[in-house]
Amino acid sequence: MYLADHTWPDLRDRLTEESTAIVPLGSTEQHGPHLPLATDHLIAEALATAAAEETGIPRTPTVDIGVSPHHRQFPGTLWVDPPAFRDYVESFTRNLTYHGIDRVVYVNAHGGNVSHLREVGRRLHEDGTAYAIEWMWDESIPELVDDLFEHNGPHAGPKETAMITHIARELVDTEQFENARDGGLVDLADSDAVVHGARTYYDAIDNSANGAFGDPTDVTPEKGERLFDAATDQLVQLVEWLDAHELETLLPEPRVD
Repeated sequence: MYLADHTWPDLRDRLTEESTAIVPLGSTEQHGPHLPLATDHLIAEALATAAAEETGIPRTPTVDIGVSPHHRQFPGTLWVDPPAFRDYVESFTRNLTYHGIDRVVYVNAHGGNVSHLREVGRRLHEDGTAYAIEWMWDESIPELVDDLFEHNGPHAGPKETAMITHIARELVDTEQFENARDGGLVDLADSDAVVHGARTYYDAIDNSANGAFGDPTDVTPEKGERLFDAATDQLVQLVEWLDAHELETLLPEPRVD
């Protein structure tokens, strides 16, 4: 159920005390020469929509812009500063609790958001307001990702390319697949990204001239469908698990005497 498609009288009966909600979040940032800037938020929204339709649990509008300053050198990339992002998501989630929602799944598709969403969840958990957890789609199916692609790449690689091929194929420039591979970085081990245990980079462009990592040339629509279906199944199971718990069982344990 997409919350924003309904009238408030409809939602008065659907948003009850002790409810669960799905919140998709992504980014608007460069994804190499072959994928749209919308890649992350399109993936998050598509997965959240599929899970909401299967479970009947409400989905909120998508947070389209995230923490992406590490892609700022590429034209079109948009971002917000981390404190602003954290405060926005926290305020937004506290607003949901006003309507009876006390458990939230942040359906996230952007690595730059991860630590900040976990911090927001910690704050809400600590003061007993809500139980909000971050879920990253590719972390839910790592074995399948590894089985399908030899060079995954952390960004704009085959896994994201396959997902967008399934979700919005018209936005994928297949003629740029080889350019994405040859002008980017196929394997981080071939760079100086880590030297003597220290990460040497701050921005994507420090390692990849065109912003792509991995090799998307072996992507097929069938692989994209497999990834999407498997991730959706994991998300549905997570949402159902969370919805089955009472908030009290998820709040912090009392001080040990």
